[in-house]
Amino acid sequence: MIKVFLCEDEFVVREGIKNNIDWAGNGYEFTGEASDGELALPLIRKLEPDIVITDIKMPFMDGLELSRMIRKEFPFIEIVILSGYEEFDYAKQAISIGVAQYLTKPISGDDLLNELDHLREKIIKSKEERALKEQFKKEMEENERREKSELFHYLVSGSFSATELLQKAEKLSIDLSAVWYNIVLLFTKSDHHEIEEYSGSTVSIDEKIKGIVAESGCILFDRDLEGKAVLIMADSNEDLTSKQQEMITKFEDVFRDYAHVRYCGGIGKPVNRLSKLNESYEDAGCALANRFFVSENGFFKAGRLARGEDASDVKLDMTAIDAGRIDKSNVQKFLKFGNQDEIPFYVSEFVKSVGEDAFNSYIFRQYIAMDVFFAVTSFTNEISGKKPDDLSKEVPKEALESAESVADYISGLIRDALKLRDSVATNRYKDIVDEAIKYIEENYADENLSLNQLASHVNVSPNHLSTIFSQQTGQTFIKYLTEYRMDKAKEMLKCTSMRSSEISEAVGYKDPHYFSYMFKKTVGMTPTNYRGGKETEEDEG
Repeated sequence: MIKVFLCEDEFVVREGIKNNIDWAGNGYEFTGEASDGELALPLIRKLEPDIVITDIKMPFMDGLELSRMIRKEFPFIEIVILSGYEEFDYAKQAISIGVAQYLTKPISGDDLLNELDHLREKIIKSKEERALKEQFKKEMEENERREKSELFHYLVSGSFSATELLQKAEKLSIDLSAVWYNIVLLFTKSDHHEIEEYSGSTVSIDEKIKGIVAESGCILFDRDLEGKAVLIMADSNEDLTSKQQEMITKFEDVFRDYAHVRYCGGIGKPVNRLSKLNESYEDAGCALANRFFVSENGFFKAGRLARGEDASDVKLDMTAIDAGRIDKSNVQKFLKFGNQDEIPFYVSEFVKSVGEDAFNSYIFRQYIAMDVFFAVTSFTNEISGKKPDDLSKEVPKEALESAESVADYISGLIRDALKLRDSVATNRYKDIVDEAIKYIEENYADENLSLNQLASHVNVSPNHLSTIFSQQTGQTFIKYLTEYRMDKAKEMLKCTSMRSSEISEAVGYKDPHYFSYMFKKTVGMTPTNYRGGKETEEDEG
């Protein structure tokens, strides 16, 4: 129904309009009344009617001032002015405000209804357009996040020319034109969980990070389960450094308010070519690997810890080795929380910060290889009761021939372990998505069902739920929810005698006109045609 609010200071007139019109019988809901604009405004803010009927001349706040306030706050509300004054100046002011109708008193109930009926179609169409925009916005938010994630992959792959990258970005209305670039990677997932859990903090931090990046004129990319990336652009290296530092300072200010949140940032190296962003990304990735070696929060640069001194097969200088970096628990931490894409960064930073020259020692190479071997076998046994099938029982001799060969061997061990871990984790993701789908099936009639609400129920952050939901179902949350609602609507149309308006509410659409629009958009025909019979105009609405 179309909701109507009345503002009229003359009691007799107000009572006459309210009581002498069959509002419900004519498809309207009389939601409230007030004797002047000052009293009316807070009620209008609360009730959000579709139409406000107001007198012009009233004490405290007249109808024209009330109309100005309404148009400013609620541009979708239609305003009908009633006035006993026929002076052109009043009508002229009303037109400039955007009032829909200017009617002179006295006016009969039938005449007023006729005027309101003229507004009905406009209001219904406006509601449909607003609801469509909201639906489109939700769909686009998820789609845009995925498309931007793909763009980031293109940017850091090192496989595309600047022209190709600019063209790909242009399709997403992203301007990558700059002289200098850098990448900062940000990771906030808890060290105690495979997937970041839902909390008000995670949602709030996400929103604040988005705001800071937008204000800085930078571009934020979601890296799904791997955190976020910020592309910084500037016209000079000095401006880039300044912008980068200012943004990081703001990030750290945000995290101070969330002392319980673990965060780590990796800062890349500035590059002056778009096609060289892969170099900045690799440096940032190595810097982000610090989160597996240190316990403190912060933003790091690659290899920020002391490098080793000279070592040889004849004599291994133990002072050249950063013992903290070869702690088996650090390997275990990466095995639990690292990603396949991070393996090269982790191993590179591991080798550099332990002391590259130390790997000249055969004894040291053997020790490191065996240490990682035992860490991997212990981890894989813990998560699955077995080690990877292709993991040999001993370190092959060829893996110990050089620093490069032992690094490759370590990378291979970790890669096999993560494959096994991810296959085990897939079952957990499936359980989460199954629970999410169950919740959708039980709550699809809730008009306010959202990704955040669903994420809260399954205790996973919205970004992570969006990622694993798409991975498991092949659809975004919004698309899945819409199709599920439409399937339920089709079932009700075929198997019940419910009116379309009743079905609309039963499947989560408060506005039946928008439901009809979405049904036709999704199914390809109106609810009436799908049912196969002829419904009345009232039934369709």
